[in-house]
Amino acid sequence: MSIRMTDTFIKPMHPEGIRFVAIFAAITVGLWLVSDFLGLVGLGLTIWCYYFFRDPERVPPAREGVIVSPADGIVSIIEPAVPPAELGMPDTPLTRVSVFMSVFNCHVNRLPIAGEVTGIAYHPGKFFNASLDKASAENERNSLRLRLDDGQELAVVQIAGLVARRIVCFIEPGARLGTGERFGLIRFGSRLDVYLPAGTEPLVSIGQTMVAGETVLADLTPSPNKQADS
Repeated sequence: MSIRMTDTFIKPMHPEGIRFVAIFAAITVGLWLVSDFLGLVGLGLTIWCYYFFRDPERVPPAREGVIVSPADGIVSIIEPAVPPAELGMPDTPLTRVSVFMSVFNCHVNRLPIAGEVTGIAYHPGKFFNASLDKASAENERNSLRLRLDDGQELAVVQIAGLVARRIVCFIEPGARLGTGERFGLIRFGSRLDVYLPAGTEPLVSIGQTMVAGETVLADLTPSPNKQADS
């Protein structure tokens, strides 16, 4: 069985990264004129920049009712929390799952589950380390309110980090997207919070590695045990 290079080392780059790679490359040319060592350093950073903006294809689970990770990274926090006030959701705590992205993770963000984006709210803030709990409340963020076909709601929040200084959202309120579709990205190193629908239990653990658009966070499909309990 043959393995395509695009499936291993070479990944497509998101258009958002073109100008950054061009800047890194131009600086590298200047560094190479100074010394070969600095040129090699610049080349390494240029390759890293290209890799940072990689945008590989992802295949969401085939079954309906699953909530997938909106980001690559590590689960850093699982706890009850109230969604951002600017979304206008009820102030009842929901289970929040936080996925922390390092500067080596793919930073393209994907919708956790199919539905209609009923609200998008940007909130300016600080730039604490995104792995800290207080980052959810105090850091710059962009929040999405999502309504599912069955009427349930969840929230997805892009949070800037210590290095990140730019949150990008590609969509507008009223957009309908499928599970795993791209909706934004964050430069450079940050975090995504998902506020699960009321009564939904997460299927992941702190420290677990997540793959955006593929790793299942939770399942909204009633299980036989749930039906028996009800």
